[in-house]
Amino acid sequence: MTPKDLQTTHLPRVEKEMINFLTGVTTDERLLASMLYSIRAGGKRIRPQLLLAVVSGFDKPVETGVYQTAAALEMIHTYSLIHDDLPAMDDDPLRRGMPTNHIEYGEATAILAGDGLLTEAFHLLSSAVLPAEEKLLLIQLLAKRAGSGGMVAGQAADIQGENQRLSLAELQNIHQRKTGDLLSYALVAGGILAQQPVEVLAQLEQLAAHVGLAFQIRDDLLDVTATTAELGKAAHKDAAAGKNTYPELLGLDKAKEALSDELAAAEKLINELTATLPFSGELLQELLLKFRL
Repeated sequence: MTPKDLQTTHLPRVEKEMINFLTGVTTDERLLASMLYSIRAGGKRIRPQLLLAVVSGFDKPVETGVYQTAAALEMIHTYSLIHDDLPAMDDDPLRRGMPTNHIEYGEATAILAGDGLLTEAFHLLSSAVLPAEEKLLLIQLLAKRAGSGGMVAGQAADIQGENQRLSLAELQNIHQRKTGDLLSYALVAGGILAQQPVEVLAQLEQLAAHVGLAFQIRDDLLDVTATTAELGKAAHKDAAAGKNTYPELLGLDKAKEALSDELAAAEKLINELTATLPFSGELLQELLLKFRL
């Protein structure tokens, strides 16, 4: 799978799975419109890309069940963005260059759209064209990474940490859950779909820890250095909200060094996988290039 294949052939299949499934199961027209509004807003689709890159790297066929797993993951991510943008959370008016869901549809419908995407993600994954044991493992792992021990816990800790001075370790712990856990799911789920043993899944989880921190550090840096037009969402909002960020804690130069260190560690682990397994890491390496500033 080349980067071009990923963009022109495989990601459109993930989009199709999300849209067709939601259209087929949702019985309220306005709720469906709200869910599809955020799904169709686009975005980088980093999580599906990472999942597909791992499956392809192990030279396994990318079939319907893989697309369905990637679609369920992106639905979870999209729900989290809808809720994160709400007035009670980050109170953002823009997402991906468009009015956020609650601006377009109202708070109540936006909350329900997020609820629907969360619930239907598990509905889709439970219906995926995959062996039953594999499905169960993927469902359990997604619930763990997205739930009250993972992403949701990270979001809670992020809110609780506002206007407090956190240590670097505390900040990393928040972001490993808030951002890193769904990225971890993408890589480990890719290994599960490629029928890899637990030892390899552990290596992928180790890789995901560096990828997750790199992603968050980059996001923090862009909030400081980029414009609202460049980001597609409000810039400079972290400082205004009293949030702990890597630039605020380390300074701009040290934060950039931290990003480089995490990417170097991730690249090293990809090279180790390539050297010790029948695995091609070229596509993963290409995706990590997008994390550089």
